[in-house]
Amino acid sequence: MAMRKRKLDMWMIVSLVLTGVYCLFMVYPLLKMLIQSVQDETTGAFTLSHFTRFFSDSYYIGTLWNSFKVSICATLITLIIGVPMAYFYTVYEIRGRRFLMIMIILCSMSAPFLGAYSWVLLLGRGGVITKLFRTALGIRLPSIYGFGGILLALSTKLFPLVFLYVSGALKNVDNSLLEASTNMGCKGHRRFLKVVIPLCMPSILAAALMVFMRSLADFGTPRMIGEGYMTFPVLIYTQYVGEIGTNYNFAAAIAVVAVVITAIIFLLQKWSSNRFSFTMNAMHSIERKKAGPVGNMLVHLYCYGMVAISYLPNLYLIYYSFHNTSRTGNIMKPGYSFMNYEAAWAEMRPAIWNTIRICGGALILIVVMAMLISYLVVRRRSLINNVIDTMSMIPYIIPGAVIGIAMVMGFNSGWLVLTGTAWIIIVAMCIRRMPYTIRSSVAVLQQIPIAVEEAASSLGASKLKTFWKITVPMMFNGVAAGAIMTWVTLITELSSSVMLYSSNTITLNLLVYTKVLGGTDFQACAVSTVLTIFTVITLMIYMKASKGRDITI
Repeated sequence: MAMRKRKLDMWMIVSLVLTGVYCLFMVYPLLKMLIQSVQDETTGAFTLSHFTRFFSDSYYIGTLWNSFKVSICATLITLIIGVPMAYFYTVYEIRGRRFLMIMIILCSMSAPFLGAYSWVLLLGRGGVITKLFRTALGIRLPSIYGFGGILLALSTKLFPLVFLYVSGALKNVDNSLLEASTNMGCKGHRRFLKVVIPLCMPSILAAALMVFMRSLADFGTPRMIGEGYMTFPVLIYTQYVGEIGTNYNFAAAIAVVAVVITAIIFLLQKWSSNRFSFTMNAMHSIERKKAGPVGNMLVHLYCYGMVAISYLPNLYLIYYSFHNTSRTGNIMKPGYSFMNYEAAWAEMRPAIWNTIRICGGALILIVVMAMLISYLVVRRRSLINNVIDTMSMIPYIIPGAVIGIAMVMGFNSGWLVLTGTAWIIIVAMCIRRMPYTIRSSVAVLQQIPIAVEEAASSLGASKLKTFWKITVPMMFNGVAAGAIMTWVTLITELSSSVMLYSSNTITLNLLVYTKVLGGTDFQACAVSTVLTIFTVITLMIYMKASKGRDITI
């Protein structure tokens, strides 16, 4: 009888369905990719030749080292920028702090490859700043292409992640700790290094992992600005969809290497985080104070200066989108018009619709599945639910290019063909972005007392009714705020989508990418401006939903 009740339990059915979904859309494609990585491309026999080829060729090892070098340097630079900025923002009075927060978020809300593209327009061989220095001052600026350009683009796009993590951690620091350190003579930079950083170390490590993973997995930036500087994700892409020739089995082997490497890095970060793990609960939050005249000027100069440098490329993209080499039909001033928008509108219109339907569909699935999984993890602990929780976190350590390859290998033929459809992009987006939404949903649900649900059940409400009528409304505000930020990551997704899209499923972000590669810079800027409008509207909705609270992670 007990076994029968267990079989009929609604949440057991949900667990089994979610397990099946993950096995079909994540485990199965990854297994297909793993199998293909150890198969001979002609005979299909088992072989390790693809791995031998990778590790025996200095060129391929060099791409791995290039990716590590970029990721490590980008992580260090973003920490150097983001941690002090979060400290200044939390501890000192800053004029226009709300505006500053919005601008910091906007700096990170566009795809990194757009930042790379805009830096090329500014500092490339024919860039406006390059020309200005060369003609007006006779100075030749260093080349923006290669390692330096990649590092510049990634650092200016990813430091807001560090800022959000650390500013969130500082909200849990009790003000009495800072006052005690001051009373003991530890103030200024010594207090920052000896007190603040150790207290925020778990969040700093989490931010470092996030930036490292994003840098390591980024495809668009090195593709756009790297030129001869080959990185790991670009190598995977060129081996899979190369112009000269493709080798799917070798590409699969490289993808497996990428998964193993990122998994090792993730485990190392988890180990280090556990060593520094502790709980803080601020009885009295940090009280902001005004710095001295010189300090106040330096704090404002640092915060607004870094944001200005980071957001300058975005502003130039918007400006450049109105540029017109023809001087006919101008409606603003000589040389500027809406002609680029008109020229791109025929392609932009279906791309806007694709962005809404594909990213919107993915967002709905992510929110629904995240709430179900978080409920299972928090309220219905069991072996199968722990397995679901573990499977849901696997994509956290998998680069987007690997997800794209796995999807194609899993659903390009056989009984379920998704390649070329919008569904394969939706599935890839859900797999990639689900871990972040699940973690935020778990955090929200842990704050809701279970007694409320028990009261509803005792009054005769079914488990399903209790979940949808009681639990979901209580989770909604927190989940909705997280969903809005997830939307931004979806509309700027490139690394997996670039391997999965077709002419019928191209989104705004992909359209910008194809326009840039096609050499139509003015139209690319016009499309990117429309994409920026999308992100600004999203941020405004988030600010409204969060009721003016500071954004933290």
